[in-house]
Amino acid sequence: MSALSTLPFLKPVHLKSPRSSPGGQRRHTLPASEFRCLSPEDAVSVFEIEREAFISVSGDCPLHLDEIRHFLNLCPELSLGWFEEGRLVAFIIGSLWDQDRLSQAALTLHKPRGTVVHIHVLAVHRTFRQQGKGSILMWRYLQYLRCLPFARRALLMCEDFLVPFYQKCGFEALGPCEVTVGELAFIEMQHPVRGHAFMRRNSGC
Repeated sequence: MSALSTLPFLKPVHLKSPRSSPGGQRRHTLPASEFRCLSPEDAVSVFEIEREAFISVSGDCPLHLDEIRHFLNLCPELSLGWFEEGRLVAFIIGSLWDQDRLSQAALTLHKPRGTVVHIHVLAVHRTFRQQGKGSILMWRYLQYLRCLPFARRALLMCEDFLVPFYQKCGFEALGPCEVTVGELAFIEMQHPVRGHAFMRRNSGC
C-alpha cells in the first residue's frame, strides 16, 4: 500500500456502491471525489485549466506546459489534484526550495534538499469556481505537507487581490516578493507546516 493511500484526507469519497445491471453485471462507478498526486500524464489537463484561469486575469501563466511537465517529473509528490468522477477540477503544483525567501530562480528550480515547499500555482476549473474548492484543496494540501518529514514551511507569491484568500487559508504576508514577471509584482506569503506531532500521530502519517 502506498504512503498516500494511508492518509485519510487523500482517500477518495465514493458514489453509491455499484449496482447490478439488468443483465446481472455490476456497473463500475468512479469515485465522486478523489485527491491524488499528479503525474506527467496529467500535464495537458493541468495546463488547460491554468491557462484559462490566469491568461484573462494576468496575461500569463505561472507555469507553462513544459514547466508543468518538468515539475511533475521531478517532484510529483508535491502536487495534488482534485478529481470529480475521473475529471481534473482543481490542482496545486509545488517544488522544494532551500532559501528563506523566493527568488527568480525559484520559478524553475526544484531543490531536493530544501525544506521549504514553494507553491507555484493553485487553479480551479471554471465550471467549479465559487464553490469553495480552492480553499478546500489548499487545506488538504497543507495537511498532506504536515505528513512529509522534510517540509517546514510553505511559501507562495500572489498578486495583491489574492492576499485575502490566502490569509483565510492561514498564510501570513511577508511583504513584497523580489520576483517579478514582466510588469507584475507580487506579495510573498508563508504558512508553517512543522511542529504538528499530534496531527502526525493521528493521521496515519
